Amino acid sequence: MQKSRYLKNLDAVLAALIGWFILSLFFRYSGVGVSPDSIMYTSAARSFKSHGNLLTFNHVPIVDFPVFYPIYLGIISFITQIDPVKFGAVMNGIMFATLIFTSGWIMEHFVPASRIYKWLMLAAIILSPPLLQVYSYLWSETLFILEILFFLVAFRKYLLTHTLKALIVAAAIAAISCITRYAAITIVGTGGLLLLLDRVLPLKKKIVHIVVYGFVCISLLVSNLVYNAFMSGTTTGPREPSITPFGKNLYYFGTVMCDWMGLTPNQYWAATPLAIIIFLGFIGALAFNYYRRKLDSFENLAITFALVYGAFIVLSSTFSRYERINHRLLSPLFITALWGYTSWALLLLKKIKGNVTRRIAGVVMIILMLGFITSEFLIDKARYNDQVADEYGNPGFTDESWVDSEFATYLRSGDQSLFKPGVKVYTDAHEAVYFFSGMSSYLVPHRFFTKDIDKFYEVKHYYLIWLNVLENPELINLKDIQKVKNLKKIKDFGEEGAIYEYISEP
Repeated sequence: MQKSRYLKNLDAVLAALIGWFILSLFFRYSGVGVSPDSIMYTSAARSFKSHGNLLTFNHVPIVDFPVFYPIYLGIISFITQIDPVKFGAVMNGIMFATLIFTSGWIMEHFVPASRIYKWLMLAAIILSPPLLQVYSYLWSETLFILEILFFLVAFRKYLLTHTLKALIVAAAIAAISCITRYAAITIVGTGGLLLLLDRVLPLKKKIVHIVVYGFVCISLLVSNLVYNAFMSGTTTGPREPSITPFGKNLYYFGTVMCDWMGLTPNQYWAATPLAIIIFLGFIGALAFNYYRRKLDSFENLAITFALVYGAFIVLSSTFSRYERINHRLLSPLFITALWGYTSWALLLLKKIKGNVTRRIAGVVMIILMLGFITSEFLIDKARYNDQVADEYGNPGFTDESWVDSEFATYLRSGDQSLFKPGVKVYTDAHEAVYFFSGMSSYLVPHRFFTKDIDKFYEVKHYYLIWLNVLENPELINLKDIQKVKNLKKIKDFGEEGAIYEYISEP
């Protein structure tokens, strides 16, 4: 009997290996992708490995991001004695394979279960463009998405047993997730919502479980925020208010859903209605499961998380400014949303009377799913052609444009003879300066923080490394500075940028 359980998941093992291979194709030219966020993580991980602290390349604590992902990278680096950028491809491949296997194991416990459905879903997860993109980079989402699935497994165990031990295990996973990504508060919210809706426990016992769950869940997050406040004076770093209204964020959410469904930008007119339908569908499904007293299924857990996470991203984007809602931000939603909007088909087929009708409906659903998988494959193929076949690499600091860059080549050379010791170095791209040269530099101020701008203009002597290709509209730009200060160009890289020096006149 024990043997048959393992045999049931051999297909998930095979799918995991296939997924690892497909992901490895995107590492062939330039290795794991490195973005500005990746550099924050890796610099803190290097500091953790070498000095036991979490200072970034600017010698300041990492507060914009939670601490667990750089700690995770630092521990692996300490064990392997390999830098995160070098082991990133293998690490992400293992995590992606684990994600696929865990997904297969979960679907084995769907009610009703279906082998064909499981294979179709595994194919859709393996070829998922947002997941393949995320796992191509050194990003904390790679760990966070895996933690989501682990939480679903642990919290379902609690819903089946209602033991305090099972609840604490689920809460501990949620606690670790909260110091992997701040958005993991949605995992806490998912469990909290289901605890409130659960009608099995007596009220007194439910209150005790809610208190225990909440305390364990937020314990590490509160510790992280207190640490941030003590080290930097802010809990999550400087945050700007959003300039994007709710309706626009709902539209951006819908455009991502359009992309996932294989639609083109020409169909973005349907983005807002589609987003509304998706949220109403999740709310309706959760209400239906509550009415049926079927809260303990994996399908319902997936629906609940997809609803909570999707609503959190749209609402938080309305109040706090960060990158526009995109595939990366919504990637943690992909698997749970996929399950939420396909698992109903299994129940529908079960209720259809008549073998012929049931088979026809089954064939139609399979054809629709194959069409979705085909659209994923075509997107992946186009990306592979652009990034690997055309020898460009994953966009970021390891792609071909930076390999061929005269500016990056100079920074990589290690020649710092231009810079006098003790003089501050400012830049519009401090992550890039560190990645290529190992130098620490200060980011020029954000437009929103006027006091920081005033302090910057008071500096009497500094160097300015300006990379035109990375100019950020959120920051003051070169023209703004030149209107106030007389900058001397000391090294010119043409269209790529230049290095300047400023010395105040006596």
